Amino acid sequence: MSPPRRRAAATLAACSAIHFLHDGFSDTLYVLFPLLAGDFRLSLTQVGLLKMAYMGGMAGFQTPAGLLAERWGERDLLAAGTALVATGYFLLGTAGGFGALLGLLLLAGLGSGVQHPLSSSLVSKGYETGPRRVALGTYNFAGDLGKVTVPAVAALVAAWAGWRWATRGYGVLGLLATVVIFVLLGRIVGGREGGAAGAPAVAPAGRWGILDSRGFSALAAIAVLDTATRYALLTFLPFLLMAKGAPVQSVGLALALVFGGGAVGKFVCGVIAERVGVVRTVVLTELATGAGIFLLLPLPLTPALVLLPFLGIALNGTSSVLYGSVADLVAPERRARAYGLFYTMGVGAAAVAPPLYGLLGDWAGVTFALAVVGVMALGTLPLCPRLRVASIGAPGGVEIHPGA
Repeated sequence: MSPPRRRAAATLAACSAIHFLHDGFSDTLYVLFPLLAGDFRLSLTQVGLLKMAYMGGMAGFQTPAGLLAERWGERDLLAAGTALVATGYFLLGTAGGFGALLGLLLLAGLGSGVQHPLSSSLVSKGYETGPRRVALGTYNFAGDLGKVTVPAVAALVAAWAGWRWATRGYGVLGLLATVVIFVLLGRIVGGREGGAAGAPAVAPAGRWGILDSRGFSALAAIAVLDTATRYALLTFLPFLLMAKGAPVQSVGLALALVFGGGAVGKFVCGVIAERVGVVRTVVLTELATGAGIFLLLPLPLTPALVLLPFLGIALNGTSSVLYGSVADLVAPERRARAYGLFYTMGVGAAAVAPPLYGLLGDWAGVTFALAVVGVMALGTLPLCPRLRVASIGAPGGVEIHPGA
């Protein structure tokens, strides 16, 4: 293997490990929410606000992280962000009320905001002339492995020792990982040199480097609806399952099934999109997501658990296709900030959706709220034709029209 290919593979491995860790932080919250609701007597609306605090912090720092990376480099920001989210998670175990929970989750979300835009940028740089969408699919696959593993372990720890020890333990693990990230990325991409310090002050395609504004807008709009669907469903899925009779340990298993399917979906859908194009893949996954949600609602617990991996494939598969297509639509020297902008819009939707659906769930019940989520998934379909498709089998799946 040539040195550039080894460097790219090492970058992908490091960013995948970081994704594993951060998605573990984010998605263990789905196990914690029913426990927090019980301990602090929270309504569904308050649960949604907790998710909004975490995702709002994450959304708020996506674009600044992309901009700061151009000056300071990805390594330092990734290490600092990991330390911040780990600290917030550790302190979560000391929270005494709803206000403290909100503040600590906001802090943790700010720290987690660095991960997606900077890691995606590093992987895209490493595979500039290679199978970039497959590499990003692998990176996303690693994140879903974190979603499978960490919430399941956290559910077991919480059932055995309580949720406070589960959050403290993972917080300590995150602080230890911060040191490893700093050293490992320093060897692969350097410190400040890892950013785009040598990029021109003004990108050829403007401040954000977007080469196709119409294509980018359509991609972002689909991502907003898709992300809102995913996070609303995952936030209230444990409440639906517990209404069907699931104990806490089964909720951890259920989330592992969803995320296990999602891990497969992110990897496989990235590969499929390379061959058949973005539009066909997105239409297929969104149709399957909507149908899967409607089928899930009336099912008893055991058949519902059987369905969850298949729902996970569709639910999470779209994201790899969308993330991989961002790099096709922006100039390389502005990729970090463009990813930051893209993730800000998607994660912003993830922040707003849970409290809105929490209000709906408090008013009409969790089943009705999730039925509306299924309708939202289908709302992406009218936007798909706005993504222009290249010939079937062509790399990328999106035609680029500079200056459009």
